Amino acid sequence: MATAVAPTRPVAKEKPSKGFAYSSDDIKRMLPHRWPMLMIDRAYDVVPGVSGRGVKSVSVNEPFFAGHYPDHSIMPGVMIVEAMAQLVAVVYVAEMLESPAPAEGDPSASVGYLGSISSMKFSRLVVPGDQLTLEAKLGQKLGGLRSVSVRASVGTELAAAGSLIVTTERKG
Repeated sequence: MATAVAPTRPVAKEKPSKGFAYSSDDIKRMLPHRWPMLMIDRAYDVVPGVSGRGVKSVSVNEPFFAGHYPDHSIMPGVMIVEAMAQLVAVVYVAEMLESPAPAEGDPSASVGYLGSISSMKFSRLVVPGDQLTLEAKLGQKLGGLRSVSVRASVGTELAAAGSLIVTTERKG
């Protein structure tokens, strides 16, 4: 007789006064994305529903490098935006998981969609070997939408910054 095993919840590690930290395994439980579209390696300083920081280590083995300037590997801007959007989803899901009465079920089922990209500026090429530091600050709720301010940098150099609108629920 087989026994059903309840899905494992992400296990946040709390950092003093900075927020929560989530490993790559935690993030896989929080997001519906999988390789090759899972774009963040870890999240930290996550203040659930408010803000967070994350890391994307850029490797020459990324599948998009095979066709995006193959003689001069450059991470596509849309992939940088996707990494920032996934960090937004972690911050959003963390709000549900870390509340006093966490929601039941699969947290990744609550991840919405990217609705809009505004004022996104790219100021540095991102290449294999770089480590992107991602930042997201959730803004105003507009019905089923939420505005978000995002940034990505490599070391002290800004790589991209702008605003996103994300849906706060998944339909379809």
